[in-house]
Amino acid sequence: MGHTDLEPAVRERIGELISSDRVFLFMKGRRGAPQCGFSATVTQFLDQLVPDYSTFDVLQDPEVREGIKTFSSWPTIPQLYVGGEFVGGCDIITEMFQSGELEDALGVPRATGNVPNIEISDEAARALRELSNNSPGRELHLGVDARFQKGLYFGPAEPGEVEATSNGIRLFMSPHTAARAEGLRLDAADTANGPAFRIEIPGEPKVGEMTVSELKKLLEAGEALQLYDVRTPEEIATARIEGARPFDAEAQSELAAMPRDTLVVFHCHHGGRSLQAAERYAAMGFTRVYNLVGGIDAWSREIDADVARY
Repeated sequence: MGHTDLEPAVRERIGELISSDRVFLFMKGRRGAPQCGFSATVTQFLDQLVPDYSTFDVLQDPEVREGIKTFSSWPTIPQLYVGGEFVGGCDIITEMFQSGELEDALGVPRATGNVPNIEISDEAARALRELSNNSPGRELHLGVDARFQKGLYFGPAEPGEVEATSNGIRLFMSPHTAARAEGLRLDAADTANGPAFRIEIPGEPKVGEMTVSELKKLLEAGEALQLYDVRTPEEIATARIEGARPFDAEAQSELAAMPRDTLVVFHCHHGGRSLQAAERYAAMGFTRVYNLVGGIDAWSREIDADVARY
């Protein structure tokens, strides 16, 4: 069983899905709303490690649901692909996450487990002590995922967690959260609905803005940079900036392996899609990531009128 046992149309469709993103998950449900425990487990792992990835809900398409099993020679869902290669199902992904191999496959630095320096204000500490009285036997946890979405919750301590202490408050977190939490400040304010907590992290990734004039100067000067075009192949065929590379699965794999201080510029039509891509790679630890303001449309208007507008 394999690719050749599928109807050509189904095989082509599955191949297009896999090549549409460097990290692609066939699952039951969708990210944020999984419809089975195995799919939920894999998305939880991915959410901790990468800011963005694509999913396909096989429950909505029986043809793909059965076809992907033949395509991968794997009998169950979910199925994870990275860089166009099949990685595995839930059991394998769980083992890889626990061993650190999943970070390697995704191009993410392994978490060290170092204890971060954190600061909890007097107001936040007081509010948290009151809340903990209502959660006996449960520890306060911090979660910061790959998108730097933050959360606090009470639950049992888990093996391998990192414990940080400030103002008499113990805060438990995964090693991946700990790696993002250095310098964290936790504050609180009273509201009519109870305490409102504010979490600030100085290391939260930022995306810079680059004008088309600034990009032109860098290109003319021969500056070492990676310029990626996140538009569709059809759009790229209509108009392109000389030197820009389509941000396909191959480009995504190569970028993931580059040094985190690589100068990276993303562009699209007007700047919206490229901003999402830039935020994704900033969250992966790239420190010199820029979004081209106005996209290729601004390039056409301000730099090169021969580049078609559409």
